[in-house]
Parts: sequence; C-alpha cells; structure tokens
Amino acid sequence: MTQLTPPRTGTDADIETLSTVADSLEASTRYDVLPERGAAEATVGAALDAEWEEEPGLWGFITTVNHKRIGRRYLVTAGFFFMLAGINALVMRTQLAGPNNSIISPEIYDQLFTMHGTMMIFFFATPFNSGFGNFFLPLMIGTRDMAFPRLNALSYWIFLFSGIFMFTGEAMRVAPDAGWFAYVPLSNEYSPQLNLDFYSLGLLFLAVSSTVGAMNLVITFLKMRAPGMSLNRVPPFVWGIVTQSFMLVFALPPLDLANLMLFLDRRLGMRFFDTAKGGDAVLWQHLFWLFGHPDVYIIVLPAMGIVSSIIPTFSRRSILAYPYVVLATVATGIISFGVWVHHMFAVGLSDVSLTFFSAATLTISVPAGIQMFAWLGTMWRGRVVLSPAMLYAMSFIITFVIGGVTGVMFAVVPFDQQVTDSYFVVAHFHYVLFGGAVMPMLGGLFYWWPKLTGRMTSHKGGVISAVLIFVGFQVTFFPMHIQGLLGMPRRIYTYPAGYGWGTYNLIETIGAYVLAFGFLWTLFVFAQSLLSGPVAPDDPWGGNTLEWATGSPPKAYNFPVIPTVHSLNPLWDGRTLQSMVDHRHDDQRTMTEVHRTLRTSELDGRIERVMSMPGETVQPLLVAAFLTMTVCFLLADIMLAAAVAVGLMGLVIAWWMWNRPEIDEPAP
Repeated sequence: MTQLTPPRTGTDADIETLSTVADSLEASTRYDVLPERGAAEATVGAALDAEWEEEPGLWGFITTVNHKRIGRRYLVTAGFFFMLAGINALVMRTQLAGPNNSIISPEIYDQLFTMHGTMMIFFFATPFNSGFGNFFLPLMIGTRDMAFPRLNALSYWIFLFSGIFMFTGEAMRVAPDAGWFAYVPLSNEYSPQLNLDFYSLGLLFLAVSSTVGAMNLVITFLKMRAPGMSLNRVPPFVWGIVTQSFMLVFALPPLDLANLMLFLDRRLGMRFFDTAKGGDAVLWQHLFWLFGHPDVYIIVLPAMGIVSSIIPTFSRRSILAYPYVVLATVATGIISFGVWVHHMFAVGLSDVSLTFFSAATLTISVPAGIQMFAWLGTMWRGRVVLSPAMLYAMSFIITFVIGGVTGVMFAVVPFDQQVTDSYFVVAHFHYVLFGGAVMPMLGGLFYWWPKLTGRMTSHKGGVISAVLIFVGFQVTFFPMHIQGLLGMPRRIYTYPAGYGWGTYNLIETIGAYVLAFGFLWTLFVFAQSLLSGPVAPDDPWGGNTLEWATGSPPKAYNFPVIPTVHSLNPLWDGRTLQSMVDHRHDDQRTMTEVHRTLRTSELDGRIERVMSMPGETVQPLLVAAFLTMTVCFLLADIMLAAAVAVGLMGLVIAWWMWNRPEIDEPAP
C-alpha cells in the first residue's frame, strides 16, 4: 500500500506530486492544471460574481438560499445535536459503570435515553446526510443550485427550530421519557405531563423539514444534471442521497399519522390506541416501525454512497460493478419497506406473518453484500492510499459486517424472541447505525473538508482520530453482545451486583470515554485546520467526480462554465473538463445574466431550457418562525394564538408564491 501525506500548500506542484505518488492520472487531463482554465474563468467570473455573491453580515446570513451555505449549516447544526446526544449517552454510561449506582435519578435517566435515541436518529443522522446532500449533490451533478433554493432554506430553518424545541423540553426537565419509539399505552399512562407532547409535536414539526428537503433533492437530481450526465453516469453518492429522499417521502407519512393520533389521544381524549375503548395499541408499533426500519437504510444508504466516493479515489480506480452498486442501493430502499415486523417478532403476531418478514429480513442482506464485494474488489484491484478518509471507510466495512451478521441472526424468530429488549439488540443497532453511518460521515468530513472549508487537515491527526474512534467504539459496544446473552435488559436505570454484568459495564464505560476523547480529538483536528491549516488546492486527492472541478471552497455559482459529462469519472476521462474550456464563450453554458442554470431531461441529461433562480430572501425564515410559534402555542394549549400564527404563515406563503422567478424560454 502507498501512504499518502496531504500536500503542504495549495500549489499545482503539490497536486502533481500527489498524482505521481498515487500513480493515477496525467496532470494534463485535469481541469485545475489546464493552461486554458484561467482564461475560461476570467471571461465570465467577474459577471457571475456580481450576480451570485450574497450580502455579507447578519442580513446575508438569514436570507441566504445558497445550497453550500445551507449544507454547511446542516452539518454544523446536526453535529451540535450529535454532541448533546453524545453527552446524554456518556452520563448514562457513567450511571451504569457499576452496580447500584445512583448518580442520576430514574426520571432523568428515562429522559436521557429517550432524548439520546430521538436526537441521534431524527436530528443527527438524517440531517447530517442532508448536509452532505445539500452541499455536494448540485456540485456532483454539475449544476449551480438546488431546484428550489428558497424551499431548501425553509427546510433548514424548520430543522433548526424543531431541534431547539425538543431540547427545550430537556432543559425544562420535561423531555420525552418513553423511549425513542414511545410505545403506547405505557407512554400515555406513565407520562401524562408535557413529555410526550414535546415528542409528538417535535417530530411532526421536523417532518415538514424532512419532506420538503427530500422532494427538493429528488427534483434537483431529475431535472438539473449537467448535459451528458445520463443516469448511468450519476455518482453512487448521488444515488444514495436520492434513494434516501424517495424513502423519506414514503416512510414519513406513517410516522406523521402515528404522532398526530398520539397527540389527539392525549389532548382531545381520542382513543386510537386505547384497547379498552376499541383502539389498538399494536397499531402504534405497525405505524412506527413502518417508518422505523426503512429509516435504518434512510440513514445508511447515503453513508454507503460516501464510502463509494472515498474508495475509488484512494484506490486509484473506478468503482467495481457500478451498475450492481446502484441497483443494490435502489433495491435496499425498496426491500426495506417490507421488513418492519422484524421489530415485532415478540409481539404475538401469527406464524405466517413472522415467516414472511423473516424471509424479507434475510433478503435485504443481499444488496448490502453486493456493495461490500464491490468495495473490496475496488481496493483489491487498485492501489490503496491510506488517508484518514480511507481508514474510516475500512473501519466502516469491518464494523458494518459485524452488525450485518447479527442482523441476519435476528431474522431467526426463536433467537430474536430470546434476545428481544436485551443489550444484544443495543449492540446490534449501534454496530449498524454507528458503524454504518457515523464512521462514513467522519470519513466524508475528512474527504470533503478541503472542498467545504478551503483548508487541509493534518494527516497524522486524522489517522489518530480514526484509530481512537474505531477502538473506542469496539470496546464500548462489542461486550454488549455478551451482556445481552447473559440476560441484561436494555433501558434499565441500575442493576444489582452478582449478575455478572458489572465488569462488562465498566469496560463499556471506559470505551465510551475513549470514544468521547476520539471525538474531541477530531474536533481539535478540524478546528486546527480552520485556524492554521494549509490552503487546499481544488483537487487535493485526484478525485473522479465533478465537485473537484470547482474551487476550494467553490464560488457561489459553482461552475463558471457548465460542463458536458462524458463518463462516470468525469475528472479522469480527459474530455469533460476540456468541455468547460471549449464552452467558455457559449452563453448557454455561462449564463452570466441574473441567477440562471440549466434544466435538463430526466434520463439522458439533454438541455431543455435555461432557468432563472431566486436570490436571497427572508421568506423561508419567516415561514419557519410562524410555524414554530404555531407548535409552541399548540403545546401550551393556546389555540387562538396558534390560529393567528397559522394565518400569518399563510400570508408569508402567499407573498412567497407571488414573487416567483420567471422561467426563461426553452434553450435552442
């Protein structure tokens, strides 16, 4: 294997050195070293800067609709929620370090584990992927912005306010306390205060953000790809984001319906889940897990797309079996909707239904296996470069395989019934979700950090980060498999001595502190990079996708000249980048007047028309603010104020719809 040390400066010589060390590309085929590039950008750059640059200061911050600024905000905000949820987990592990501990009260413990799960699933994992999607999907498909920039800003503001709303409950010590799944009727009977109202309203609030954001990503993918980017030339990461978005559109309605019914049960005395009044408590589980199990893949599929971006770049070859990787991604999204009863094998359903869902649980492991073999084959046939991003990708493969093996074990109904609600389950889903999502996300941060910030990170610091987090994770969660088999139930506040659980809990708590130190170290590496890191070149890794053809960080307009894509690896084919030079005098590719970008056909990326795009506006923030007021007034049971807030929100939406940009004439 060849070890890569990142360039010390942002010069073309450093890029050529990296290319030589990795033995991948001829420098003359890359846009950043083409002698004509300066002329290509100088021709249109000044005009585009004047049209696309946004106002500085606070006003520019609250009115921006630029997808890159919004993407960064998603990453920072979701990362902050991750930190808070991680602190919750560290407090819980400290409480469980030994038997008969009483560091915190049972009530606080219930709120901590509920908020930990809820924030990690709903407010970190999916939004963090959305941050990557917002920033990189337009860059990867060769366009200048999202299809609906104002809707994109609205999605972020609602996400931010809904997260603040949820953590307000924790600050008031009335946070949700019935688990992230909130099973009825227990959650209604034993949590009569505002706790579960924060849960149901907060998730309904967040669902607005997730739904409009997902629809925006799908339409951007379908209608705004660069000319020549047919569906068989779309990067695997984009397929992961788009599949996730389609899944969100179909998976969120059952969860929304369940939360609406829960809120009506609690506030208006309805009896959807009260069996004594003709309701059905199991209905909640069906609705919740009809979202909950697809959500595992909603989280994991974009992370797999990140791995499919990292491995080809640092293996110095195109990804193996690309069509099968894409088909596996889409198939996983489809099959995941037939696996939800996998979480209900101990509920008491019929044997016939258990058999069907057991088979579906086994089947869904096949697409994941296809992608595993593709990644391993790419590395086997390539020349692996040991960067921090690549180490995280390799850590993901090891960890996710372990989680996948235990997942197949859960498909065996008798085994599942034995370990249900034990620490074996806790170990499994952390291997799947932490190993399958957090490790690739960290790899994606190290991989795309130069593009996000314009700065390089420390190679040695990144390697230490990967080692600390991998070791800390394994020490924390692997012993939980043994604990579960020894009978330790999940969601317990404390436990007596003499059960054989104390030693494992102590080891896990030590591992949790190692893991926490690993995250602190990673934060230090990124902070050091921002403060004093070397300036990043446009393409420090010799990447193969279009985001590396832009500046580091990219200009507000992304591409001075919209390229024509000729292959799956546009930066390696020697033709796509040259097209940006060849079209520098073509008004249809530069579009220097107003905010404009191309609209193309769904299948093969043929140019259909030039579209005008909206500029910065305060409308999304106002809509999100009035929606937040509505939710808060509903929580406080002030219906008149809630109705007024809805009316004001409607007025802003009417203003929004009145002030729409015109669509230009079809392109010749």
